[in-house]
Amino acid sequence: MTSLFALVDCNSFYASCERVFRPDLRAKPIVVLSNNDGCIIARSAEAKALGISMGAPYFKCRDMLRRNGVAVFSSNYALYGDLSSRVMNVLERFSPRLEVYSIDEAFLDLSNVPGGGAHHARRLRATVLRWTGIPVSVGLGRTRTLAKIANRFAKQQPQCRGVFNLECSPKPELVLSFMPVRDVWGIGRRHARRLEAHGVHSALDFRDLDSNWVKRRMGVTGLHTQLELRGISCFGWDHRPGVRKSVLSSRSFGRPVERVAELREAVAYHTERAAEKLRRQKSVASGVTVFLETNRFAPGAPQYSNSGFTAIHPASLHTPILLGAALSLLDRLFREGYQFKKCGVMFSGLEQERGRWLSLFDTPDEVHSGHAQLMQTLDGINGRWGRDTVHFAASGLQRTWTMRQEMRSPRYTSVWSELPVAKAE
Repeated sequence: MTSLFALVDCNSFYASCERVFRPDLRAKPIVVLSNNDGCIIARSAEAKALGISMGAPYFKCRDMLRRNGVAVFSSNYALYGDLSSRVMNVLERFSPRLEVYSIDEAFLDLSNVPGGGAHHARRLRATVLRWTGIPVSVGLGRTRTLAKIANRFAKQQPQCRGVFNLECSPKPELVLSFMPVRDVWGIGRRHARRLEAHGVHSALDFRDLDSNWVKRRMGVTGLHTQLELRGISCFGWDHRPGVRKSVLSSRSFGRPVERVAELREAVAYHTERAAEKLRRQKSVASGVTVFLETNRFAPGAPQYSNSGFTAIHPASLHTPILLGAALSLLDRLFREGYQFKKCGVMFSGLEQERGRWLSLFDTPDEVHSGHAQLMQTLDGINGRWGRDTVHFAASGLQRTWTMRQEMRSPRYTSVWSELPVAKAE
């Protein structure tokens, strides 16, 4: 049986999310800013056509954006994450195998689907758009790498109408010849420079290189990429990323923070967020690290950064236990007289919840003692009614230290008070 991989990629995902509840923005240029409204991290196709660069500092191009009528938004991760989840739920209906690759990309298995892969992909694309409002492009190929290339072609060529099957292309080698080698999935910037110096400029050039040369210069990873370009799948459906070995939550503050009370709120908030991630992958943590730092780019300001670690035994997923450890670390790290720019919390020494190590003096009943059930209830409430519906008082109520989001759109799908309201004319 010949495998057929499909890569589904949301078009200009962050910008598309902003358009779902704002039809007035259709066909208008949109950019989305990074944390604290620093740099441009996402652009609609119309914004790209204006020559707006990815990563450009917002303060440098503010006037140009205003002159060209570009809609500017602060990052709205609650909205983006929820719409991503909705897109993935729709995709699950179209394939027995789905692997989420990133917030806006997923691989599907479309091998031997009725009607053919391209027909199935067009139905998939139309359904996602109708049910979620998010436009997607679909690339199909015999391997993941070829599906990635097909997806890029589907986006760039209007005649494809968002779907391109490289396996049915009359000139697949022509497609590979138009793909720059530096843009091939799995070839990093360093290898791309070396290949270009060797006269290799396209995916087709790389495919036709001597395999022994590739293995000597780029190792097994490079060889796998070349084999994938030749239609030999090296990353099947058993190729899964392992459980993360650490979990981190960190953000820069919207303004300098000097008071320990505000830092305690911020550390508690990040502990809650990291604990949610921990439980989502069904893990427990045996180590907690807290770090804080001042703004190293502030000229003349006194500088200080530090971090601390503490072990937890037995390993836990219980937020109150993790909070106690993190706040104790902060009390040791804090110094008066500094303006802090950032803090964060990291959990390490992760183990599976059902397979944690115990000492001779621990019993399973003592370890669990209702903690898992309580946290499951907490996560269930917040999952249904929106983040922070129930949260720990230690993380604060006003949170004046949070990152600057002066142009954030409403969290339409996850916060009751920000639901869109229809008004009669």
